[in-house]
Amino acid sequence: MKARAGVGYAFGAASVFGCSTPFAKRLGDGVSPQVFAGLLYLGSGLGLAATLLIVPSGERESSLRKADRGPLFLAVVFGGMFGPLLLMIGLRTTAAATAALLLNLEAVFTALGAWLVVKEHADRRIVIAMMIIVAGGVLLSINPSGGFAITAGALAIVGACACWGVDNVATRPLGLRDPRQVGAVKGVFAGTANLGIGLVAGGHLPRLSIIAGAVVLGFFGYGLSLVLYIKALRVLGIARTGAYYAAAPFFGAGIALVWLREPVGRMFVPAVGLMAIGLAIHLTERHRHDHVHIALTHAHRHVHADIHHLHTTDENDAPIHETAHADTHTHATTQHDHDHTPDEHHIHEH
Repeated sequence: MKARAGVGYAFGAASVFGCSTPFAKRLGDGVSPQVFAGLLYLGSGLGLAATLLIVPSGERESSLRKADRGPLFLAVVFGGMFGPLLLMIGLRTTAAATAALLLNLEAVFTALGAWLVVKEHADRRIVIAMMIIVAGGVLLSINPSGGFAITAGALAIVGACACWGVDNVATRPLGLRDPRQVGAVKGVFAGTANLGIGLVAGGHLPRLSIIAGAVVLGFFGYGLSLVLYIKALRVLGIARTGAYYAAAPFFGAGIALVWLREPVGRMFVPAVGLMAIGLAIHLTERHRHDHVHIALTHAHRHVHADIHHLHTTDENDAPIHETAHADTHTHATTQHDHDHTPDEHHIHEH
């Protein structure tokens, strides 16, 4: 049940962000890339901050702590500044449908970080799926004139994907915190920095209607998407969430083809086929074996009905919380066998 919910969150995040890409291309045409990226992230941060004021999280979520400053800094710099800037630059010279599908490479960079840095489990099946997705991205990067040179716009988008890969790995420990709080802080800091640098570098604020559109687009495409992404990350781990999130470009490509009426290049259809196969392999993965949980103390949102959260909190050994809540709790060393994903409780040796 938890895994299915995680997949739903991941696809929700993918659909919101993916659909925002072609709209960003059209809305940001003629606007300084860094100024536009700043407006998008300010819309994300300020919008999420407003939701926190209207509907506070209370005891249902764990707030940010001092130990989260390092990961949050990396998320702001790579995910909130460099990533959007490179994407806006790439969108200037790359068709929206192609750009949307190139964003599949974010899943690859995310998976590499998960495997090499966090040490999440990766079997042959998952590695093959990622290689297929890379092959699709390579097809989309080929110069449309027929040569094999990589276009500057495609390279910029690939760079954005690499930055978001760093962002996703840094966001993993933040997945235990209130996702709206994480998104608000990230959006306000990244948006202010991008907007300030863009204006100092000679950019100008666009007309009011474009500013308003960018703020709204940022709230949904970056803010709401990040909240759903963090919820998925809690359940699925970094690599799996990134793989499901790879569906985002398909939503964007569909809108680009229907709404913007962009022509389909000769590499487009085979690239779609390869990326769809890679995603399908991820969706059908199952992972189960006998494993050991080491003793662990942390704080995050949970329910006591979860098999990993059967701890008690009163003198009668009965859970006092019947609904989702966030408190500091301890997991004793446990050994058992069940289907699982590499979430916070399942980073173990294989």
